[in-house]
Amino acid sequence: MFGIKKNSSKNKESLEKTKSFWNNKFGNFFSKSEINDDFWYDFEEMLITSDIGVKTAFKVIEKIKELTKTNNIKTILEIKPVMRKVLSEMLTSEDILYKNLDQNKTILLVVGVNGAGKTTSIAKIANSYSKINKKVMLVAADTFRAGAIDQLKIWGERLSLPVIHNKPSSDPGAVVYDAINSAYSKNVDLLIVDTAGRLHTTHNLMEELRKIYNICNTNQSYTVKVILVLDSNTGQNGITQAENFKKVVKCDGVFLTKLDGTAKGGIAISISAELNIPILFVGTGEKIDDISIFDKDLFLSQILKD
Repeated sequence: MFGIKKNSSKNKESLEKTKSFWNNKFGNFFSKSEINDDFWYDFEEMLITSDIGVKTAFKVIEKIKELTKTNNIKTILEIKPVMRKVLSEMLTSEDILYKNLDQNKTILLVVGVNGAGKTTSIAKIANSYSKINKKVMLVAADTFRAGAIDQLKIWGERLSLPVIHNKPSSDPGAVVYDAINSAYSKNVDLLIVDTAGRLHTTHNLMEELRKIYNICNTNQSYTVKVILVLDSNTGQNGITQAENFKKVVKCDGVFLTKLDGTAKGGIAISISAELNIPILFVGTGEKIDDISIFDKDLFLSQILKD
């Protein structure tokens, strides 16, 4: 039984702004009379301004054009279901990580920039798994900022979960090493490591992350998974962040936060299409239970209402 589930009602609520934006934008678009160069130009522009990005928008249009020709489509109205098919194929939301967390002992390394909602996302995941009697331990490996250690300790107290930590400015790699040994001795199921909210452009801090990642992978008792936390409101800057983190660690999936606070939401599509990283979890609000497995079918049904 998985700790985190697909929650249709929470997903729908979180997509209200996105649904309204896309429906207003595309509502009358597919009622145009003629498939011509102007139509394709306007179509691509609308996708770009929906946070899908230039590269992904171009891929979407080229694939739709190809299917339009193959299927001998003559009217614009017929293109909408083709668009849904193309976007569905681009979006990935695999369940490999959920199965891993449910069946194996796992180190979950959580990475992302400051302000993305990383620590709160950690608390949501930890809460979900502790509620199904999994032994969860937290690691405060963001030793560069005293406030980060305190913040994770507060969540640990609220959730009655142990938090491994050290003094600010201590070696984060050493903290992680000690935490892995402690988790093994206490038969912990899920060890969640909070890393510094580094800028993806800061070389020294990214090298520190590489060191932590390597320490995690030297253990023989836990499977290591990496979740990249991205703020839905960052738009295409989120793609740049993800690209840089992928150069340092193998990202197994994305936790997309603050989806309820953005109107565009196209970032979810471009992450999957350009980076081949599945969207695993979405934040559906500010409360501790506001987390859900990403449901791509629901996502598309909301933004592409018939």
